[in-house]
Amino acid sequence: MRYLSGIQPTGRLHLGNYFGMIRPAVEMQHQGEAYYFLADYHALTGAAAPGQLAGLVSETYLDLLACGVDPEKAVVFRQSAVPEVHELAWYLSTVTPMGLLERCHSYKDKVAKGIAASHGLFAYPVLMAADILLYDADRVPVGQDQKQHLEVARDIAGKFNEKYGPVFKLPESIIREDAGVVPGVDGQKMSKSYGNTLEIFAPEKELRKKIMGIKTDSTPVEAPKVVERSTLWGLVRLMGTEGERAEYRGRMEKGGSGYGDLKKSLADLVLKEFEGMRKKREELASDPKRVETWMKEGAAKARNTAEQVLKRVRSAVGTQK
Repeated sequence: MRYLSGIQPTGRLHLGNYFGMIRPAVEMQHQGEAYYFLADYHALTGAAAPGQLAGLVSETYLDLLACGVDPEKAVVFRQSAVPEVHELAWYLSTVTPMGLLERCHSYKDKVAKGIAASHGLFAYPVLMAADILLYDADRVPVGQDQKQHLEVARDIAGKFNEKYGPVFKLPESIIREDAGVVPGVDGQKMSKSYGNTLEIFAPEKELRKKIMGIKTDSTPVEAPKVVERSTLWGLVRLMGTEGERAEYRGRMEKGGSGYGDLKKSLADLVLKEFEGMRKKREELASDPKRVETWMKEGAAKARNTAEQVLKRVRSAVGTQK
């Protein structure tokens, strides 16, 4: 069983990244073959300033390793270290119906948020399909809001197989229902594009300040607090022990604790949850040569797999390298 997942290197890793992608990735690397890539080509459709991308890739790679992704167990690599993905993306684009891309909600959503309506943004799902199909992935973990991405990849692979024969396996999705949507400080889905994130490796003072700024309602200190729709509970439910979560929920339901105290407790819980990872990141950052070696080894393994898949594709379509 081969798993594949990717993350865009667009800034410091936040809790939404961890519970949505990183924690499942750490689990999957022990269950089968795992391929994890840093999607720097995809990041070019965003707002990263010129000259920042290389640094963001290195920082995100350190974040992944600090959170438990093991380069000895998983193939961890930079997307652009495998340029074959663009060759495959072109093959796939020749069978991709325009209507399929026009129905993709991510393009419409990003344009609505002010991101430039470029061809790269519009054709994003084709490159994403190439990311998945290039490594013969069997399972791809996605959130409920990202399910369409994998459906598009399966549709494109199906179109290609109809024309050229059974070249690609159709990957299955793993829907992560347990984490759900991780709320940001404003109550919306935590996302760098919304500017509402809690960064795992931010300095403690900065992290506490952002948690204290989480939006809450005007419920008096002595009154019970709404739990299920609360941003505070939406974060607490993902962390700590069962006892810690039960104690926190009890304080909210009973009343007598103000939001200020509840936020301080949340900050303590976040720092406790990621204490070991924060220390590990410091250790990894002190040995850049070892980290660079792991990145190169991951890229070499990924390219080897990619070449095997492209041999099938080139044979099917009649091109040569």
